[in-house]
Amino acid sequence: MCAIKTTYRPPSLFSYVLLCCPRTSNHRFTDTVDRYIREVLPSKSKHQLKRQTTQLLWWSRQFQGIWLKEVTPNQIGVCRESLLKTCAPATVVRYLAALSHLFTIAVSEWEWIDANPVLKVRRPKEPRGRARFLDQTEIMLLLNACRESEHTFLYPIVVLALSTGMRQGEILNLRWSDVDLRHNKITLYQTKNDEVRVVPLTRQAKLVVEEYAKSRRLDTSLVFPSDRKPSVPVQVRKAWVVALETAKLDDFRFHDLRHTCASYLAMGGATLVEISEVLGHKTLAMVKRYAHLSEPHTAIVVERMNREMFSSLTR
Repeated sequence: MCAIKTTYRPPSLFSYVLLCCPRTSNHRFTDTVDRYIREVLPSKSKHQLKRQTTQLLWWSRQFQGIWLKEVTPNQIGVCRESLLKTCAPATVVRYLAALSHLFTIAVSEWEWIDANPVLKVRRPKEPRGRARFLDQTEIMLLLNACRESEHTFLYPIVVLALSTGMRQGEILNLRWSDVDLRHNKITLYQTKNDEVRVVPLTRQAKLVVEEYAKSRRLDTSLVFPSDRKPSVPVQVRKAWVVALETAKLDDFRFHDLRHTCASYLAMGGATLVEISEVLGHKTLAMVKRYAHLSEPHTAIVVERMNREMFSSLTR
């Protein structure tokens, strides 16, 4: 009888992973969130990292003590309805997107489960993007109210928002090192998408910044510091509400100043690409709400093109 000589070979790392972490192995949902936050989120931008960490920790609390493989579309749907009681549909969609990507990684890369249950869950319908903007009379009423406000910084802050389309957070976190009066520009380093953006500083906006630069505080680098604590930005919420009441403006939010800037850019002939660059949007989807305002300019451009193209036929 022939004896077959065999040599022991230790299992490969791949075999070890398959033995210890089979596709349907028992991993708690909370452990999955912890690993995702530790391994996947660091590659995201600072804004995404902070936002998605908050979202995933919320999901972790909902499914605490539950095995990953036991999370069902029905359970996710119940959580969706709970979120909709306190959050806007767009926010709930982002929560679901964060959860879905976690499951996608668990399926395709970690091989902890077979399918992504979020794919079977309906997303809330998002309303059309808000595009409330001020007409010229309303702008004058608002600026007069801000000028009369007891809040020193309200007027220049509102002028900057109208003139540049900057977000409230971008304005309040401005530092004098970001402002270049010589070259008429502001460089934003703290933006929503974590990308540096250069904003033109022209006309009225430059005038108000120059005026406040004359009396700037030397104990802080902030353009609009708090009186009590110069190291933090000033708060304008209460003064803003009073200004709206004085100007008798209804259904208007501070963020609508940004919409007003974009709307006047569109009516002035700016393309959607140009508006997107001014506002700092990564895609054109966010600025399509202003497309109808640029239709007269578009018609002029098309008319000019046709006139030049077919000029030989009219001679």
